[in-house]
Order: sequence, then structure tokens, then C-alpha cells
Amino acid sequence: MPETKTTTHLEGLNPEQLAAAAHFEGPILVLAGAGSGKTRVLTARVCNLIHHHGVPPDRILAVTFTNKASGEMRDRISRLLGTTPSGMWVGTFHAIGARLLRRHADSLGWDRTFSIFDADQSLRLVKSVQESVGLDPKRWSPKAIRNEISNAKNQLIDAAAFTRDNEGTFDLFVRNVARVYPEYQRALEHQNAFDFDDLLAKPVELLQSSPELLERYRERFAFVLVDEYQDTNRAQFRFVELLAGNHHNLMVVGDDDQSIYGWRGADIKNILDFEDSFPDARTVRLERNYRSTQNILSAANHVIAENVNRKGKTLRTERVGGESITILEAFDEGDEARWIVQEIETRMEATPGLSYSSVAVLYRTNAQARALEDAFRRGGLPYQVVGSVRFYERREIQDVLAYLRLISNPRDEVAFGRVVNYPRRGVGLTSQEHLIRWAEAQGLGLLEAAQRADEAPDIRAAGAKGLARFAELIQRFSVRATQARVGELLEELIEDLDLVRHLHEEGPEGEDRARNVAELIAGAVDFDASLVTSVDEDDVDTFTELDIFLQQVALVADVDRLDPNADTATLMTLHNAKGLEFPVVFIAGMEEGLFPLARAYDAPETLEEERRLFYVGITRAEDKLSISWARQRRRAGDFTYNTLSSFVDAVPDALLEGRRTDRLTLVSQSTPHRRQPRAYESFTEDYESEPETDHGMNQDRPRFVKGERVVHQTFGSGAVVEISGFGRDLKVTVDFDTVGRKKLLLRYASLEKDWP
Repeated sequence: MPETKTTTHLEGLNPEQLAAAAHFEGPILVLAGAGSGKTRVLTARVCNLIHHHGVPPDRILAVTFTNKASGEMRDRISRLLGTTPSGMWVGTFHAIGARLLRRHADSLGWDRTFSIFDADQSLRLVKSVQESVGLDPKRWSPKAIRNEISNAKNQLIDAAAFTRDNEGTFDLFVRNVARVYPEYQRALEHQNAFDFDDLLAKPVELLQSSPELLERYRERFAFVLVDEYQDTNRAQFRFVELLAGNHHNLMVVGDDDQSIYGWRGADIKNILDFEDSFPDARTVRLERNYRSTQNILSAANHVIAENVNRKGKTLRTERVGGESITILEAFDEGDEARWIVQEIETRMEATPGLSYSSVAVLYRTNAQARALEDAFRRGGLPYQVVGSVRFYERREIQDVLAYLRLISNPRDEVAFGRVVNYPRRGVGLTSQEHLIRWAEAQGLGLLEAAQRADEAPDIRAAGAKGLARFAELIQRFSVRATQARVGELLEELIEDLDLVRHLHEEGPEGEDRARNVAELIAGAVDFDASLVTSVDEDDVDTFTELDIFLQQVALVADVDRLDPNADTATLMTLHNAKGLEFPVVFIAGMEEGLFPLARAYDAPETLEEERRLFYVGITRAEDKLSISWARQRRRAGDFTYNTLSSFVDAVPDALLEGRRTDRLTLVSQSTPHRRQPRAYESFTEDYESEPETDHGMNQDRPRFVKGERVVHQTFGSGAVVEISGFGRDLKVTVDFDTVGRKKLLLRYASLEKDWP
């Protein structure tokens, strides 16, 4: 093989990237800093294995965390090799898990045409199970119970173990979860369905229960590569560990400083302890950033250095200097949002070639989007919100997909319940309840019972007729699904249901819903099962195109995500921003109690994760970063009175420039401050005292009594007239001399005694 061919994919890599990409056998940990080119390293190594070492593509497994990442990886590998590697598995953990289960679900008691329940469908099932075991969903949150079950599955704790481990607990909520979990899992199996967590846990169960199958896949996947390893949970770690258990040819790429999903089960210890799990592992650090200016990276480095639990690395770049980081103090959230809009307009006018798509506004909580959207609309600036209702989560799309799921899997009772009377066919709730009871008594599935509804003694004739029509429709389209392309099937189904007419009858909103259904049909018409990366060629022959289409739809995440072709500013939470980059970035709401969240102070590891989230936000910016905060903000119906986030304290003064809004300046002139916030001093003095933190009633916090004189940074002097609440919810009502009576949450108020 010519030398030029073997080295093409390694050309242009820096020394650290080259060391990682050229690694052959044995475990390797690649600590890839933000913007350091990790995707390039992963694809270069795959190409090197195939092109230089002669590893067959079907002996390689590459696991990513998003469908977008897996698609990009496959495309890059194909471009570098000049051909699409045949037989290589590239996909998300969930897609790989679903792929294994499609092949071997019968070993676990499921049929291979199983449904995949998304969060909404699993929540419906949890609620149904709760009611069946006598737990009132109004008293015991189905969402909280589902989340506890999800956490257990991600920790590889099955229903039997969870029940056994918690049967003596004094925690009533956990005892109730132990009542629901086994019944929920039985209901999933009865309906031939897996939830999303099963796609991670069940493949582990499959491999652990069958040594022969485990050995088969260990031999099949001689090289395993995992992206975003810092976000893996217990189930994902165990899956990778099982596959690489013999050969240890495992490459994991990740950044412990960007581990921000602990709240949904990710365990940072997986990456921190990798060298303990694989003592012969090689470690390579990618610290050269190709994205941001040095000023931005210096701020990020100083912020993340405050964390204790990290491997340690320092980002660097050839982009020396750069603009200062702006810290904006605003009066309230509306004032903050207006300033951001004005700043974007000013920058657009002053920077030729800058587009709205170059701008992102990031925030800690979804609730912050409202004020920002209002300001963008009033200012006439184009924007898109990432993380709002996603395409496949919309009601009309869920309705159509429920029909398709039931056509594919007649045992899917959640789908049955959703559409049995949509559009209306005379099957009311009473008829459905009678059908469920009769089906259980007769040992029938709901669809089979619907076919024979006229035999059920308590179902009226109109209801029985509607049920029979529904069952006949599903049966007819089940046969059609074995013959037709999924696009044709969907078009025929929509026409048969006369669904577009029904949607248009809902008015203007219905017209939007009809357009969404048309978009779903267009996607189905364009669907090609042979191009889906989560199935093999033999799967295409084994399953109907509908089966494969539904699997792909179930595995698509964040479909309403960023549209890269739209010339709009992007509004999103910091969690949604991970993996993206923008020339101009605003981080809004940098206040104690909001970012970091107040509850983060309850545990050091939670506070460190919040700081990692700030680090992620900083490193999204290429050229300009602005940080804003508001003196007061309405949260959950109440006003909070705020101080600048303590996270900002780590940023060196020389990197910062302070700004304030005109409105705040006017307020400040009438209510002078006793002390100025750090952002508006000359950056040579610290705060006179540390910002308030959320440790409950700290011993160092001032104690106030009724009638006492106090001073507030924004409202000036006043007298305490009432104290209410306890601990973290302690509130104080103050009559201020200039602005009247205000009720303040003490942990955010920064009140001081007004000493004579």
C-alpha cells in the first residue's frame, strides 16, 4: 500500500492528536479539551486501523452520544477513506443497544418487533400502573416515580433487586416506587416494549446472561471507541467493559471538565478512574484549542481550576489576546434582555459579515427564555429557541406515530389507548374501561378484544362497532406494512383517517398541525432503511421498513435542535449548548442562587458540576463573551434580589470590563449603594464581604428583628416590618425609605444592618 495512502488521514494533526490517532492496540484515554479536535482524532484513528493496520471495518465499534455525532463520524471516515466502510457499527449507545435487542430480544422474553417507548409513553404507562396498584397520581408524581425507576435501571438495578433492597426502608416514596417498578416492567414486557433505559440495561443483561453471545461480540468488535466518555453512566460503562474485557482495545475520548449530566445518571468517576479500571492504559491530553481567543480560554482555565475532582489540563491557543469579557449588571430580567438585544444590534452594525446565526444567548434554566424572547420580538431580531417542544413530541405527530407503532406491534397498549378514539369513532372512556376489564378476564390483548367487542356484555353497540372498525383498520394496515414503503403506508393511513380535515377543523392551530403531519409524511417518503446506521443489511431483510423507521424515529434526539442554515440568533440552555460554538456568546443570569443553583451548595460534587457547566458556556465563545446578571429577577412568582455569581470571582480582573444598563444607573442615583459590585469597580478591589451562599441559615448570616434598620444594595435604607418562613425559605419584609415596601427572600437579599 503506497505510503501516501496510509498517512493521508494523519496529515495535519498536531503531535498530541497524532499520538492518539496512531495508537494501535491496548486501552487509551484521550482527555480532549473544548475545541481541541476530538472528532478528527476519532475518525483518523478509525481510518488508521482500517487503512494502515488492515483491521476489517466490521471489527470496529464506534459509540457516540448523539445521532448528529455518529452521522458526522461516518461521513468523515467515508471521505478520508474514499469509500463507505462496510459493516462498521457507528451509533449512539441507545442505537447500538436497540440493534442488539432487535437481533436477540427473544432471549429476554420480548418479540423482535418490539416498540420503543419514549419519555411520554413510559410516563403514561407508569401512571396507569400507579392507578392499578392503588397509588393516587395526584399525590405521588408519576414523573418522579418514573425518574427513580430510570435511575435504578441506569445503575443496573432491576425491579427484583430494587424491591428487595428497599422493602424495609422508612422512605415511603421509595417503598411506593418498589410497588410500581415490578408492575411497570411486567407491563412493558406484556406490551412487547422497551423504554429508553432498557436500551442500555437490557443489552448488558443479554451479554451477562449468555457467555456464548458475549464471546461472539467480543470477537466481532476487536476495537471499541467511545466518544464523550465523561457522560457515561453505570450501564454504559458496564456495556463497554464487557465488550473490551478480553482484548482491552478500548479508546475513550472525553473531557472530565465538561461532565455536566450527573443529574441524569452520568458518573464522572468513569473517566476519572479509567486508569484504575485499565491499569495498562495510555493517556493523551489534547490541550490545543482551535476555537477561542486566549482571553476566553484564560477565563475558562481559571474557572475550572477551582474544581478539585479533575484530571487537570490547560487549554491554549495561537489566537493571542482577544476582546475583554464583558460583565453586564442589569436592573431586572427585562432590562438584561433588552441590553442583550441592543448589544447584538450594535455588534451587527459594527461588524461587516457578521450574521445573526453567529450569536448565541445561553442560560441556566428554561424559564429565563421568556424575557429574552419578549425582547427579541420587540426588537425585531430573528431568533430560534433550542429545547422547546420537539417535532416528534408534538401532539399530532405522537398521534400518527401511535398508529404506526400499533400497526408494527399489536401488543402496544399505550399506542392503543392514545388513538382508539382519535379521530372520534364513538369509543368513549367508559367503553375503553369495559374493554380493558373484559380483555383481562378473557386473557386477550386489547386489539384482539376490540375485534370481538360485540361479545363484551357491558360495551354498548355504538362503542363495539367503533372498536371493531378500529381493529379492522389496524389489521388491514399491518398487512399493508409488509408490502408497502413506509411513505406510501403513511400517506394511505392519513387519507383513510381523513386526518387532515379533522386537524383543519381545529382552526389556525390545526393548520399548523396539518403542516407538521405533511412534514412527517415527506420524511417517511424520503426514508431509506438501507441508509440507517443502526441496522445491518440482514436487518433490512428481516424487518419491515416500518419497523426500522419507527426505531429510527424513537432514537432521534433533539429534532427541533439548532437549524444551522437559519440566519437567526440562538437561545438555549447551557446544557443544550454543549458541543456547539459561536463567534459571539452571551451567558445570562449569572447570579448566586440561579447559576450556580441554590441547591448546588448542598453537595460539593453538585457545585463542581455547576462550575463545569459554566466552563462549557465560556468555551462555546470564539471571539466575544458577555456575561450578564440582574439585581432583581422574578422567579416562581416572587422577586429575588441578587448578587453576582461567585463563579465569576475566579476570572482575573485583567480579562474583564464592567458595564451597567441605563435603567440601573437611574435607580442607583436615587438609592445609593453602600458598596458597589465588583463588575463596576476598577477591578482592583474585592467585595467587602463574600456573596451569600445557600447553606440555610449560616452562622455568619446577620440576624434581623422587627423594627431594625437595614440597608439593601439597590433599595437603600429601610426598616424591617415582618419576618416569616424558616431556613432557606426565610423572608423579610422591609419598608424602604425611597421605594416603599418589599418582601425579600433573605438568602438572596444581601441585607446588612444599617449601623449608626
